[in-house]
Amino acid sequence: MSSKYESRYASSPAEVKQMNTAQLREAFLIESVFAADQINWVHTHYDRYLTGGAMPVKAAITLDTIDLLKATYFLERRELGMINVGGDGFVEADGVKYDIAFKEALYIGKGTQQVSFRSKDAANPAKFYLNSTPAHHTYPTKKVSKNEAEVVTLGALETSNHRTINKLLVNSVLETCQLQMGMTELKPGSVWNTMPAHTHDRRMEVYFYFEVPEAQSVCHFMGQPQETRHIWMQNEQAVISPPWSVHSGAGTSNYTFIWGMAGENLDYGDMDHCKINELR
Repeated sequence: MSSKYESRYASSPAEVKQMNTAQLREAFLIESVFAADQINWVHTHYDRYLTGGAMPVKAAITLDTIDLLKATYFLERRELGMINVGGDGFVEADGVKYDIAFKEALYIGKGTQQVSFRSKDAANPAKFYLNSTPAHHTYPTKKVSKNEAEVVTLGALETSNHRTINKLLVNSVLETCQLQMGMTELKPGSVWNTMPAHTHDRRMEVYFYFEVPEAQSVCHFMGQPQETRHIWMQNEQAVISPPWSVHSGAGTSNYTFIWGMAGENLDYGDMDHCKINELR
């Protein structure tokens, strides 16, 4: 068994308002995403989202089912998305092999029974950042490179949020049931990943921060717009964002982050913006 998992209950705004630093981190922060030769999963009751990481070093890792799913195989009633944030690797899905390089994405549809991960070079292992959601329909497995992504550049250096948004696994690029994933790269000199902040009550979100330089950090902001909290995060850590919460961050340097979403609406622009000077 190469998979480990933990499950976390959903928290209400009233609960979060009373949390101290340690409680906040325990409820929402995912400190260890990758471990050699295994898959780590964190399940949240927000939309039954699964966030994980597969880091094959010595040999291939198989995507095993976990007790939580009560399924004969992992993708029996789920879909899976991934973005490679490490060295070049391979993913095999029901006998079809996909080469997945750094910052390339792969979507695997419901009903795929056998999935495995392998690195090309054990000295520079692949790191497959994984997101999975319940699915009601089977859509084709598809690889998406950065060249195939829908790319949008937003913000400005003057407001410290000049960034490139790579929409990789979204409904304008390929069909999914509810999972959406993309990657935002901040330009040098910019630190805010999403500002003005926003909420979207129709879907939850998970952020994964990487390419955070050594000795630098990201301060992730969450909570209701009028009752915000913060979590200091390090490189290659993830954080769960409830539907009622803002999700925005500022780093002590520029960095990259992956956003993953699930819920009832696949419209990327479905968000409720918060005025910057009204945040509390």
